[in-house]
Order: sequence, then C-alpha cells, then structure tokens
Amino acid sequence: MQEFYYKKSIDRRPLQVPHEAAFHCIMQTLTFSTTFDILDDIRTFVGEQAREAGFNPKDVYSIQLAADEAASNVIEHAYDGKPNEKFEVSCEFRTDRLIVTLLDHGKAFDPSQVEEPDLKANLLDRKIGGLGIYLMRKLMDEVRYESTQTGNLLTLVKRKG
Repeated sequence: MQEFYYKKSIDRRPLQVPHEAAFHCIMQTLTFSTTFDILDDIRTFVGEQAREAGFNPKDVYSIQLAADEAASNVIEHAYDGKPNEKFEVSCEFRTDRLIVTLLDHGKAFDPSQVEEPDLKANLLDRKIGGLGIYLMRKLMDEVRYESTQTGNLLTLVKRKG
C-alpha cells in the first residue's frame, strides 16, 4: 500500500441492540487522497474487511465494486478531481452486515436525484453518468446519503446471506 492513507482508528466495543443482545462492532477507518490511483487500495481495504467478516467471494466483489464507484464519485464530483484533498473510508462489521461509509468535505450531492439509467436504450442515445449510483444500489442492500455541517456521508450496507 502507498503512503497516501493511514490507519485512523480501530474500535472494538460491545454495542447494545434493541433486544438487549450484545455483539461486537469492529470498525476500521482509513484516509485517502483524492486521486484515482488509490482506488486499488480502497478495493483492497474493503475486500479484506469483507473477507474477515465472512462474506462469500461474490459479495466481497460486490462490496469492492460499490466502494470503488462511490470513491470515484467523491474524487470526480465532490472534489472536482483536485488531488490534494482527503476523504475517509470506514468499514464497520456487525453480526449480520458490513457497513462501508465514505466521508468527504467536498461539494454536496444527492444521489436520490439521479434518475436510473435506461439500460435498454441504444448506447449512443444513453445519457452520460448515473451508472455508478445504479450499480451501488443494485450491489448493496442499502445506500444512504446525507450532507451535514460535518461533511457528506455515503453509507453502503451489505447483509450476509
């Protein structure tokens, strides 16, 4: 791995769930520069987390692809490709799911405003853009976005099974 990210935190603590059952939450966060050459490192990071959490190879690939698309959107749209900015990628494993979050401080963007692409249209007639968000929604069980004073937070959730 290259020097443009560092280990920020590892948090292992019991959480309370509605049914009073305790389970362990394992969270790791890395900070990345806004350059496209870090996408391999992001795929490696989330892939390792997914494998450690016990996901099958197909789900690991889905998580990696969704995280790659999300990070590409942050780099290209939130920061307009400016290479000296930073964003965080976190992976949190709970008993039945992996939660991948991306936190950036770039321009806000609401993916719910993006229309689904017309996959049946002729390639020459298709509108450019929107496939990354479409893929994230298809590959993951949940995709949530919120923009607050602390930054833009994109949450991708994949459940086991």
